[in-house]
Amino acid sequence: MSIWWSLHLRREAASVPLARRFLLGTMETAGVDPDVSFDLSVALSEACANAVEHGGGRRDDDLDAPGDPWDTWDAWGEQPATASGQYRVTAYLDGERCRIEVADAGPGFPALCELGAAGQPQPQLPSLSAEDGRGLCLIEQLADHVHFGNRPGRGAVVSFDKVLKWREGALLMVS
Repeated sequence: MSIWWSLHLRREAASVPLARRFLLGTMETAGVDPDVSFDLSVALSEACANAVEHGGGRRDDDLDAPGDPWDTWDAWGEQPATASGQYRVTAYLDGERCRIEVADAGPGFPALCELGAAGQPQPQLPSLSAEDGRGLCLIEQLADHVHFGNRPGRGAVVSFDKVLKWREGALLMVS
C-alpha cells in the first residue's frame, strides 16, 4: 500500500509542529515502528524550521512562470508573487520506504553549501561554537539518503528517505 500527502504551509514557526504531528499520525496509523517515525519526524522538523527561517525574504517575480505549482496555490488569498511566504511538505510512504520533500521559495543553499564531487550541494559542517547550521547535518544522520538541491530561481528543496520498519501486526504493513 502507498500513502502520500502534501501540505502547503505558511512560513511561520507554528507550522513546524503541525507538519511533524501530521507525519507522526500518518506513520502511527500505518503501523510504522516508533523509532523510525521519531527519526523521520525530527528530520522533518529540521527541514521545516529551515524553510521557515530561510525560505523567503525576496519578492519572487520569477514565480509567475506558467505551470509553476506555486502560482496556483492561493489558499490564503495571497498573490502568486508572495509564494515566498509559503513552503511545501510532501511525504510518500511507498513499499518499505518513506520519502519526504520540503520545498521553499527562498534563495537556496549557496551560502550554506559547497559543491561536492558530483556537483551536488554538500552542507558544510558548522563550527563547534555555531548557534545554527546543525539541522542539515542532523537530517543526514537520521535519514538513509538525503538530497539538498536548488530549484533555479525558485528556492530550495530538501528530500530525504528512510527504510521503514513495521510494528508487529501493522494493518498497512507491506507484505
